[in-house]
Amino acid sequence: MGLWTLPAMAQQAPAATPNPASPDAVTQAAQADPQPGADAEVASDTRAAAIAGQSGDAPSSGEIVVTGTRINRPNVTSAAPITSVTQQDIRAQAPVNVEDVLNRLPQVAPDSQQTYNDSDGRQRIKLRTLGFERTLVLIDGKRLGTQNGQDVGIIPPSLLERVDVLTGGASSVYGSDAVAGVVNFVLRKDFEGVQLDANYNFYNHNNKDTIVSPLARNAGFTSPRGLTNDGGRADLTLTAGTKLFDGKLHLSGFVNYRKTDEVPLTSRSNAGCYLTQLELNGPLSCGLTPSSSTSGLITPQQGTNKGVQLVNNPDGSRTFVPFAAGPGNASNYFSGYAYQRPSERVNAGGFATLELAPEAELYASGIWFRDKSYNNYPTIASGTNINVNCSNPYLSGTQATAIGCGAGVPSVPVNIAYRLGENSDRPDTYVNTGVRLTGGVRGKVGDAWTYDVGGVYARNHQDYIPSFGIAGNLQNAVNVGGTAAAPTCASGAAGCVPFDIFSAGNTDPALINYLFGTGTSVTTGTLYDVQANMTGDLGKYGITSPFAEQGLAIALGTEYRKDTLKSSADSAYRARLGGNDTYLSQDVWEANIEVQAPLIEHKPFAELVQLNGGYRVSKYSSNPSTFNTWKVEGVYAPVRDLTFRASFNKAQRAPTVVEIRQASNIEFAGGGSGTFNDFCAPTVVNGVLGAPVASREVCRATGLSDALYGSQTLLCSNNPTPSGNSTACSVRSGGFTADPETAYTQTYGLVVKPRFIKGLVFSVDRYRIKIDNSLGYNDYSYYTDGCLRSGGDQYFCQGIVRNPTTGTLFANGTNATTGFIRQGTTNYYTSIAQGWDFQAQYALDLDTIGRLDFGFNGSLTTFAGGQDSPVQPERNCAGYYGNGCGQLIPKWSHGLRTTYTTMDKKFSASFNWRYVGSLTNANNSGDAAIGGTPERALTNYYRVAPQNYFDLALNFAIAKQFALRLIANNLLDKSPPIVPDSYNISLARSNTIPQRYDSLGRNIAIGTTINF
Repeated sequence: MGLWTLPAMAQQAPAATPNPASPDAVTQAAQADPQPGADAEVASDTRAAAIAGQSGDAPSSGEIVVTGTRINRPNVTSAAPITSVTQQDIRAQAPVNVEDVLNRLPQVAPDSQQTYNDSDGRQRIKLRTLGFERTLVLIDGKRLGTQNGQDVGIIPPSLLERVDVLTGGASSVYGSDAVAGVVNFVLRKDFEGVQLDANYNFYNHNNKDTIVSPLARNAGFTSPRGLTNDGGRADLTLTAGTKLFDGKLHLSGFVNYRKTDEVPLTSRSNAGCYLTQLELNGPLSCGLTPSSSTSGLITPQQGTNKGVQLVNNPDGSRTFVPFAAGPGNASNYFSGYAYQRPSERVNAGGFATLELAPEAELYASGIWFRDKSYNNYPTIASGTNINVNCSNPYLSGTQATAIGCGAGVPSVPVNIAYRLGENSDRPDTYVNTGVRLTGGVRGKVGDAWTYDVGGVYARNHQDYIPSFGIAGNLQNAVNVGGTAAAPTCASGAAGCVPFDIFSAGNTDPALINYLFGTGTSVTTGTLYDVQANMTGDLGKYGITSPFAEQGLAIALGTEYRKDTLKSSADSAYRARLGGNDTYLSQDVWEANIEVQAPLIEHKPFAELVQLNGGYRVSKYSSNPSTFNTWKVEGVYAPVRDLTFRASFNKAQRAPTVVEIRQASNIEFAGGGSGTFNDFCAPTVVNGVLGAPVASREVCRATGLSDALYGSQTLLCSNNPTPSGNSTACSVRSGGFTADPETAYTQTYGLVVKPRFIKGLVFSVDRYRIKIDNSLGYNDYSYYTDGCLRSGGDQYFCQGIVRNPTTGTLFANGTNATTGFIRQGTTNYYTSIAQGWDFQAQYALDLDTIGRLDFGFNGSLTTFAGGQDSPVQPERNCAGYYGNGCGQLIPKWSHGLRTTYTTMDKKFSASFNWRYVGSLTNANNSGDAAIGGTPERALTNYYRVAPQNYFDLALNFAIAKQFALRLIANNLLDKSPPIVPDSYNISLARSNTIPQRYDSLGRNIAIGTTINF
């Protein structure tokens, strides 16, 4: 863990003047300018004081208190666990992206957009196992932007003062979508002078043969060996600030540039090909699907070779060889995929505050960004029933006979899958741009009240530019006339380039440009957010418990938000990929109140007894009803050494505008690209009909009459899809009503700060989150598998909507009301997350030798999953993967950082131990609720062993103006565990789980901070 993690944080920065009117929501109080080699000792001491919830133990100047409440008072105690990542911790990791920092927190379900080839470039945060829609992200206490357009890549890591993570329900304080918790990014805003922060890191990995290597080589693919240095990532930030008019006006700004080099999958020996296991305990092999070849794969559709896959002989003899693994035959479909996506980003922004009077301060900020990244996909000319003219000059006599040409046959249909070179892959491009503006006025009224009235405008704009085949051009190019020396397109189409599909290795750039084009889809999300908050210390009016020194405190707030999402596309995009232009919007009105009541203070056996409460009412324009959230919290410290805390929260989350559209918008398609069959239809094996998969009772539950059970008319192969180009059962996406979900969160904790062990603070917290009427996306298999597995439970079987007359699952037309399987965003039963958090801090003073600091953050997940229906058992995926257990949460993970600092603070060395617990394939769980077969039914690749990673960071404060950092993450260059069929587990083709493990090897970084 490259961080200090603390349950209730107060930190001391170099002296600054606190502004009691500027709470940062999760964080409260003042910031100050960090300098190279800043005083880590004071920061560490104050961390320990904060864990104990006793910020009064820390020096008073420049105090920063992290509380999880908007009530602003200097010695507040947190009733909910909070984890903080400090600036020193962030720099010790040399991160280029914010997700690098957060992925090391056990409380965060890791994401890794940089190692996910299908990413759109946006980085999102998912607390616990509950998805990014349930995590509220703030910058300096105000919303980052829209939930659906969330991109924390807007934040340069070098600009971070700290990251505070409040886990558990916080909707009553921060908004109805803070179901899993809140992440608040605190930026450096009061900077003076000019500062340059620079980081550069790269991967230094020794490729050794893995189980993938011989399989890849046997298939004709490469598998590297030896040391490689690649994947360079640069991060450069220039920050400047000044104060004017006797310090009343403060201005600061920054420019940040980041660039990431591509690392292809084939640069690592564990990803030489996509590893698949086609049957239980079966052999591993390189996946050769979707079938394609750089030599050209041709499948005749008639004649004696109908359905036989033929490949142009790589020797150039214009003959065919069977499709199989081997050099020049099957292509490595994923060879162009990125292990690390190439990207380039520019962020720029500024901050301003103007003190008009002690009672009023104006503030404003703005951040602009532009990010461009790519996903490479194979350039495959493919089509079904492409007609080849038998007079084609490229066609040899042997080939003509093989595809069915003969006397009197002018043309024959073939299926073609020709990959036009592994180095000719074309990118899908994502360009994300946006701006975030904030402004307002804050101050105090008398001694008792503070206020903050302000707002946020955020705009995220994305241009998605995919590459795709142009309809009709392939047929034109294949229909070749003339001679082999002077070929022409028989169609005479303008710009047509003849395509020689009967020889190997065609990579003609002109042909590629003719066959493939691009289109552009544009999506723009905006947030308009206006808030007014006021806090008051009613103790100033004498409203105080007779047994307490502090009085009753109160916070009042109101908020209006408007989220919009607009999408459109050009004619090329619509012609190839379809869809419709949309405009979605949602208005939200909220009001809240918080109360903090110290009941007893500094009494025998009652150092502190305190009750907190909160209530929020919300009205969404998408829902006719209002709903409410609330919290009840208690803090009890019998002595200063021990603090017990408990929090109970009810949160309701309304669907986002995208979820509303996904739920309501109706679209029809063939299920599973033609692979799904009706489980009440007969099975077909080599043309022989067998008994249906489902029982007669299950089929009755779907509305099928006994007379049609096992009827051939139910076979989905009898039904064309609405597009007419494949055969499958019909699937209807959408047509649901998305209602708000309701979450109940409980946390119980103990904080220990023993006076007899100076410098030690420890906490343990138990959390329990249950979401009723949970919102989420379920594909058609949710209903089919659930109906089959449950033996006919109507909760699932109602998703199979048969034609009442024929019983078939074929929807004739887009307005059909029967004959389909449902899928889409809707409310299902419950989601559950439970576990324990353990955090500790220990500072050991070594006198003249220096100082040792230890920071520990561990999490034990006892439940991660839910319950699909009232009659189904709860599905606990903690420690499992596969079979729908997609959160990949080990039962135990932790980080332990040890830092040595010399007495003069000119050198520090930090050693970090990260531990990730084991993950077991759900098939091997023995738990039927998660699809498990009897234990140890899998004999290989059924478990990922625990992983240990070690990091080392060296910091040199060479001068007051200059600091140097040398860092090695994954110091021992540990290779990632190998997992077959990784796409089904982690949406990655790298044969591992890149979100969870260091998948690219040792990362070496050099960083510097220079003050001018």
